[in-house]
Amino acid sequence: MDKIKIGFIGLGCRGAALLKDIVLPHEEVEVNAVCDVYDDRTADAVKMVEESGRKTPAGYSDYKDVIEDNNVNTIVIATAWESHIDIAVAAMKAKKAVAMEVGGAYSVHDCWRLVKTYEKTKTPFMFLENCCFGRREMMVLNMVKKGLFGEIVHCEGGYKHDLRKEITFGKENRHYRLRNYLSRNCENYPTHELGPIAKVLDINHGNRMLSLTSTASKSAGLHEYILKNKNDDECLKNAAFKQGDIVTTVIKCARGETIVLSLDTTLPRYYSRNFTVRGTKGMYEEVTDSVFLDRKEDIEHDFDWRAKCVNNAVNYEKDYEHPVWKKYIESGVQGSHDGMDWLEFSTFFDCLSNDKPMPVDVYDAASWMVITALSEASIAKGGAPVDIPDFTNGKWVMDIVK
Repeated sequence: MDKIKIGFIGLGCRGAALLKDIVLPHEEVEVNAVCDVYDDRTADAVKMVEESGRKTPAGYSDYKDVIEDNNVNTIVIATAWESHIDIAVAAMKAKKAVAMEVGGAYSVHDCWRLVKTYEKTKTPFMFLENCCFGRREMMVLNMVKKGLFGEIVHCEGGYKHDLRKEITFGKENRHYRLRNYLSRNCENYPTHELGPIAKVLDINHGNRMLSLTSTASKSAGLHEYILKNKNDDECLKNAAFKQGDIVTTVIKCARGETIVLSLDTTLPRYYSRNFTVRGTKGMYEEVTDSVFLDRKEDIEHDFDWRAKCVNNAVNYEKDYEHPVWKKYIESGVQGSHDGMDWLEFSTFFDCLSNDKPMPVDVYDAASWMVITALSEASIAKGGAPVDIPDFTNGKWVMDIVK
């Protein structure tokens, strides 16, 4: 692609921040259209682009107008979860490259629709799972590939983030999470934790996820929060939220590994993605940022491990920092989420400009997003096992012999 000409769709909190802090500072791209269903958000984005010293972009309220704009060849999707796949499919059919933000899928059919549209059009597509570009996640991936942890047996991850204020004030802030927590009970945001795990376990590249079971606790956290912090909201005060406070999903993989995912967003807690990798020679745990290896100096501290291990992962950076991050640190880390947003979009733009394969592709998107729809089905059936489709249609096996 000679020149990347962006149409940016979805300008809420996440979209506006990405546009301002990540996309506009990339001087090699143009932002020629902005779009949101709320006119004030579109107007603010137009002004934002102008204040960055760029020409005034077209402002739209309908994403179809962005896709039809001849001055746009790349679509960035940062809308509410429900519309992600519809917009991506329409953009790919119009031969517009796609960068799609994360969120869970509402049906297995939608995931197949995404994959089949890509296979028919071959339009460049990248799933914007920024946690795959996190510094520690990439360092641990490098450690796994170098064999430090031996054969990987089990991984864990979670989206553990107190979102009670964001959810309960969703009407005032026009945030889509409120309607989802009222109407659904599922692992609604699986990809932050699952993305890095999938890279560790070679999912879709020599391995795949076979089945899952999912269980949800009762819903109590949001009701108590509303009584304490929003007692004048008669509607929400009496609302029955379907979303369980804690959702636990267990996944079985073709090579025999297990994955445990946790959704934990409606009770008081600190933020964590609980990225954990367990192998025959050692482990990494994000909560304590610790590495524990099968060697005498570690094994002797199995009970008093806190003094030995907590925050010791920094000691492994010299030998195991991922080459991408070594170069990134040297050039200067920038942008939000500790630099991984900038690295993610820089990678997307580089792949587009140089016709490279996307590191987080449509098969990743479908495989990770479908967990939401399947977890909903499993929970509804009392935790029954549910098969996970092979969106690669057998192509994952080809990488076994590489």
